[in-house]
Amino acid sequence: MGKPPNRHPEERGGEADEPSDSGRSRKNPTSGGPTAPSSFEGDLRSPPQDDGIPKRCGFIALIGAPNAGKSTLTNALVGSKVTIVSRKVQTTRALVRGIAIAGPAQLVLIDTPGIFAPRRRLDRAMVTTAWGGAKDADIVLVLIDAERGVKGDADMILDSLNDVRQPKILVLNKIDQVRPEMLLTLTTAANARADFARTFMVSALTGSGCADLLDHLAEALPKGPWYYPADQVSDLPMRQLAAEITREKLYLRLHQELPYSSHIETEKWEEKKDGSVRIEQVIYVERDSQKKIVLGHKGETIRAIGQSARMEIAGILEQKVHLFLFVKVRENWGDDPERYREMGLEFPH
Repeated sequence: MGKPPNRHPEERGGEADEPSDSGRSRKNPTSGGPTAPSSFEGDLRSPPQDDGIPKRCGFIALIGAPNAGKSTLTNALVGSKVTIVSRKVQTTRALVRGIAIAGPAQLVLIDTPGIFAPRRRLDRAMVTTAWGGAKDADIVLVLIDAERGVKGDADMILDSLNDVRQPKILVLNKIDQVRPEMLLTLTTAANARADFARTFMVSALTGSGCADLLDHLAEALPKGPWYYPADQVSDLPMRQLAAEITREKLYLRLHQELPYSSHIETEKWEEKKDGSVRIEQVIYVERDSQKKIVLGHKGETIRAIGQSARMEIAGILEQKVHLFLFVKVRENWGDDPERYREMGLEFPH
């Protein structure tokens, strides 16, 4: 991780209020973001009994245009928050794996960055990662925002699906936002463009249609042993997840004000003798003007971001958290290979 940066008093966001006692598990998912709808609670969340039924396991990649709802659907199917969600496009920057259970099947869901026409180096890295995740999976879910339909980035994605040889399933998301007759027209148009094995209509936000999708995926996966323990919901390292949670709170607070180019790293993680953990994170921006936005008047903005992030991280860890945030200006960090490695992306030359 390297040495912690030099810190100045005006850069740091102090500790927030005491965290809640909520924990993170399949039965009690963390607060602060989309979780499984009530219809998903119960048997679908329970590890299978050793009844002689062959186990199934496989990787399922979710691809789609930015803000199609991939992260929300991943969280809903897993039954716990494993990937961050915000209104800001390209919130997901690298592959995030969430682990769902349905009877004897373990589904490893791969939330990918949104696919769009890249303009910058970071854009190219994320789009390349998304297509790579699709081509390495057993099944590919192609999400289309039913409100936006087959146009723009979704149109481009459909044109590129011939290069994906894995079985593809069309998922129309946000169906609660459009009229039923529009869904039928959209289904016909999309299936005429690509070879989809099945079509599902869901609302990831409300859970409508998600149980049927989960059942189908569980039956379609190949037979084989599980890759992860039954109670594990993600393979994301805790240091990285903590940084992602803070980035989500940053986006939620400063959606319009903060430009796209911001990055967060967990620089220090220290387990204390009293059972608490001290976490120091750095928010990197590209200009002094962006730094002032993040700090806010008399540090009010960064304190609010820290308080919200701290409560959620503490709920996941089930221990007291001391979270300190610092803001640093690093011009053109989007051209720094080390930042890409930190995010889990391949640096595009």
